[in-house]
Amino acid sequence: MSTAKNLLDALPPEGRARLLDQAARVVSLPVGTRIFEEGRKADHFWIIRSGQVELDLHVPGRRAVVIETLGRDELLGWSWLFPPRIWHLGAAAIYPVEAVEFDAAAVCALCDEDAELGRALYRYVAETVAARLRETRTRLLALYGPQSGNRADTAHETDIGQDFVDI
Repeated sequence: MSTAKNLLDALPPEGRARLLDQAARVVSLPVGTRIFEEGRKADHFWIIRSGQVELDLHVPGRRAVVIETLGRDELLGWSWLFPPRIWHLGAAAIYPVEAVEFDAAAVCALCDEDAELGRALYRYVAETVAARLRETRTRLLALYGPQSGNRADTAHETDIGQDFVDI
């Protein structure tokens, strides 16, 4: 995993400067703001400077389930990078949020122009996704694994766990 504390720190200085100048703006989001909705077009992403955001998953017939809470220096949103470019989760500010918001189309254009910037950005996003998948696996095993008292098939759970290790 990158030693950078956030996406901007992981980028080469010249590319970072162009990204901030051409594709970013600072935003303030009050408590309760729905930042994006599951199933809608993903065309922005954010680096949280302060505050907290909950990621949630729509469950038919029930209230949305909170999947993860993100805070300072964390990347919010990566669905913009991969077709079909729609949000797979929803997001809401649970504390006032200050963030740097990026226009995904402008970022992609800059990455196409600057291979070094593109490699660094894609690497950071991929490492972030992989780390979150590992964290999700750990939470799922804590809830449903053999030690949880659940009677699910242990061999099947081991196979699922191995799939995540390979990611």
